[in-house]
Amino acid sequence: MTVAEIEIQWPNGTISLTKPGIDWLQVARDAGIIIPTGCLQGSCGACEIEVNGEVVRACIAIVPRAKSCQLKVDFANDPFW
Repeated sequence: MTVAEIEIQWPNGTISLTKPGIDWLQVARDAGIIIPTGCLQGSCGACEIEVNGEVVRACIAIVPRAKSCQLKVDFANDPFW
């Protein structure tokens, strides 16, 4: 069974493609996006992003499957990234 690629729409207008299950920080790096990190264990919240309106901590989360095959990412902490 083939896994459909997910289109990620980043806040700066960049669009990237990835497969579900890939680490958010890696997907961001591959797209040239830097997500700030702190503890890398999910407790500090420095890496929070909003994925289709749901806040996730990028350092401990993976790209989910999406019925629409599209995810929109916004930065949760700082609107001036």
